Amino acid sequence: MKDLSKNYINGEWINWSGDTLDVFEGATGDVIAKVPASDRATMEKAIEAADAAFESWSESTVEQRVKVLQQLQAGLKARAPEIAEAVSREVGMPIKLSGMIQAGLPIAVTGTYIDMLPDYPFSEQSGNSEVQYAPVGVVGCITPWNYPLHQVILKVAPAIAAGCTIVLKPSEVSPQSAFILAEILDGTDLPKGVFNMVCGLGGEVGDTMLKHPLVRMISFTGSTRTGHLIAHAAADDFKRIALEMGGKSASVILPDADLEAAVKGSFMNCLQNSGQTCTALTRMLVPADKHDQACEIAGAVANGVKLGNPLDENTRLGPLASAEQRDKVVDYIKLGIAEGATLVAGGPDAPEGLEKGYFVKPTVFGNVDPDSRIAQEEIFGPVVCIIPYQTEEEAIRIANGTLYGLSGAVWAGDKEKAKKVASKLRTGQVFVNGGAFNPLAPFGGFGHSGIGREFGKWGLEEFLEVRSLQL
Repeated sequence: MKDLSKNYINGEWINWSGDTLDVFEGATGDVIAKVPASDRATMEKAIEAADAAFESWSESTVEQRVKVLQQLQAGLKARAPEIAEAVSREVGMPIKLSGMIQAGLPIAVTGTYIDMLPDYPFSEQSGNSEVQYAPVGVVGCITPWNYPLHQVILKVAPAIAAGCTIVLKPSEVSPQSAFILAEILDGTDLPKGVFNMVCGLGGEVGDTMLKHPLVRMISFTGSTRTGHLIAHAAADDFKRIALEMGGKSASVILPDADLEAAVKGSFMNCLQNSGQTCTALTRMLVPADKHDQACEIAGAVANGVKLGNPLDENTRLGPLASAEQRDKVVDYIKLGIAEGATLVAGGPDAPEGLEKGYFVKPTVFGNVDPDSRIAQEEIFGPVVCIIPYQTEEEAIRIANGTLYGLSGAVWAGDKEKAKKVASKLRTGQVFVNGGAFNPLAPFGGFGHSGIGREFGKWGLEEFLEVRSLQL
């Protein structure tokens, strides 16, 4: 078991002697690490350190910032196997995918800002005005447990690039990669106080961050419920906010689509990271006359997925990240049965031979009422709802018929037709016929899925204020 009872403040590791929080391994339920349950005073010290460092770092050159990001990227590459294993053990993603996604995406995202920064126009002319883009100030970052390092890098890399200083509160469920990040940054040329990390519970250190007047922006990824609280708290002193929250994304399969490819592609997306993905395509909308066939295809996929320890190279679906999350997903599966949906595959019982740990069977529901709770609420597990529709207009209405709007998909034989339907979906991104994810494109949501955008120049601009010099 790792003893990580320390915080990183003003360029130093500060030992913590108070209460600690247990970190569990998803496959076994064993405690694998302990991190601080820090207090308000500790968070206040981190914020003060970030504030003291801001004046100097905000005036740093683009060359200085690029150098730090290059050093960060090199450190992430060097420690990628360690990062992948840590996240797999905490969150449950199979190790092969974890190497590509949990460790690989942070490397790629950092690279996009290395490439972008030298050519970004931090000032431009508009008529008789010089328009300047200035760093917003001290940024408080609150990050989730499902993609722990990736979501941190989506905030830290562009914030550093913008000239901001940072206080990070990582998730206590999967914190080990944040410690690795702090160790990497400690070995770069980043000045003391620019990056700080404090572990603890949201009600204590997170609340301190939200209410502290020196914090000028909160960048949050997590649940819509918590985002609601953050938005209210930030309003008290007009903090900037960037919120990336939940989703209930629809995969619209049009009548002329390759049904097998569309169903398999949608369901495998839903299973990624054991369904613990805010963009998961958890609602599959199919023509009514193809509903039963779609259920048969999805059921075969569910029944053929190999569950097991995520560190096993042959595993394709690992456990959930916590007992709490497992129990929540199981309760939703029971609810789906009670609501009258057809259980095609899976179910609430633990997979045979995997009773230890936080495993849930990949589950398929058919004949799902689009207004039912399992079709409206984010389950965050390996559960897909297959919903029949009669007309294209009805499919679009169902797809747009939730409070969320983070992601989606459209499948069609005619690409232009697919694009036309995609343009009618009220969501931040749409995958057309399985199009590849692009780390340079803006990412964020409509409605209850969020405010603001991450990735690319849009991610950088979240951390910049605009100032006009009238000349």
